[in-house]
This record gives sequence, structure tokens and C-alpha cells, in this order.
Amino acid sequence: MHHLALIEKTQSLIAAGDIVGAEHALVELADREGDGALMEVLEQLPPKDVLAVIREYDGSRETIINAMLTPGQFARAVVIEKQYRDLTRAHLRGMMNSVIFRDGGKPVDFLTAIGDLEGGAEALADYFEEKWSRIEAFARTGTFDTVEDDGDMLSEDDLRANAYARPKLDEDEVADADWMQLAWLLRYECVDLFIEMLLVLRAKARAFELGLDEEDLFEDDGKVETGDTDRGKATPAALDPDEESAI
Repeated sequence: MHHLALIEKTQSLIAAGDIVGAEHALVELADREGDGALMEVLEQLPPKDVLAVIREYDGSRETIINAMLTPGQFARAVVIEKQYRDLTRAHLRGMMNSVIFRDGGKPVDFLTAIGDLEGGAEALADYFEEKWSRIEAFARTGTFDTVEDDGDMLSEDDLRANAYARPKLDEDEVADADWMQLAWLLRYECVDLFIEMLLVLRAKARAFELGLDEEDLFEDDGKVETGDTDRGKATPAALDPDEESAI
């Protein structure tokens, strides 16, 4: 396997908790051998190892790595991010904004790839978790004015009937490379995924109101705490224990 030594080194650094070192090794490869070599290595790394590096990105943390990720590679990483059990969702939001809205990227391709995977709608619901009422308003009215009355929520049938309404907001009006633009793209470019995500978001909200753990709604194995998994520290070796190694 070409670049076997680099793959082994990268995985060893990640397993040891040296995320900065792993990223540096990948960037050095791109500088030395070109973008094609980096793409080849990223394709051979397991999603959990790709995730360990890219979940540190936000709007101020862009590298050659996020520019090289394919939608499929990114989607496979996104759907397992919840296993870090980051209750703030800060890593998820920063990672998604940085990669999906990268210069020259095609956001809808990334959203479609996420939606095609089991757990994709749940990952998107996690991303929008703090904006639930405003997403409900957007689904109902086409604007982000907050819905105060839960009775105004549209049924699933009404969501589908309303899905193809003429946009009240142009994408340029919400082009913030953040949650509003992502919601706009979902509603008008990925309608079925938007509805599926919103239904999951509602289930999460009901669980919160009832004091239930999300595990009561969605089966989820292998979750870990994030106290020691932020940048430069450990990434859990058991994030996905059944996943095959790239080596």
C-alpha cells in the first residue's frame, strides 16, 4: 500500500493523543508530494481518524485537509462525531461550517452525502439543536422569526405541502456560512432531508422536556466524554472499536 508508513505514523499519533502532530504529518505530505498524495491517504484512513483531526476546525481553522475532503469522507466522519459526546456541539458546528462552506465548495453535495448515511439526519439535528424554535419558524413561515406557540408547528404532511413554497428569503440574505444558510440550503435544495432532520429535532426537544436521555430515542454505542479530547490531547481509541483499520 502506497504511503503505508505515513498512514501508520498518523494513526499512531492520533492514538497517542497528538492530534496536532497527526495534522502536521498530513500537511507535510501535501507540501512534499502534492494534493493527490494527501487525498490518497485521507481515503485510506478510517473515518474515526479523519474525524479526530477535522473536528478541531472552525471558521478560523482552515487547512489543506478540509479543502481535500470529499463529501463522502466528510459525511462518514460527521455521523460518528456524536460519539464524542460534546454536549455543546461546538466542534460539530465549527467543523461543518468550515468544510461545507469552504472556498469553491459545493455545500449541497456535502449535505446530500450526509443525508445518504444512517445517522445523517441525527447529526444535522445536533447541529441545529440550539436553534430549534427558529428552524420551526423557518419551516412554517419561510423566515427565522421565532415561533412562540408550539401549536403552530406544522404536521409532517403540512411540512411536505409547504416545502416547495416560494422562498421569502433569498440565499444571499442569509449567506452567513453558518446555520441560517445551512437551513436555507436544506429547505430549498434538500427538502426530504430538511423534513427528516426537523422531525428528529422535534423528538430531541420532546426528550428534553420529558427529562429523557437521548439514548432513549436513538441507539448509540461507544460514546465517550470530551474532557480530554480537545485539540492537542487524546482522541478516544475506542471511538469505533469495530471499524477496520486502514492498514
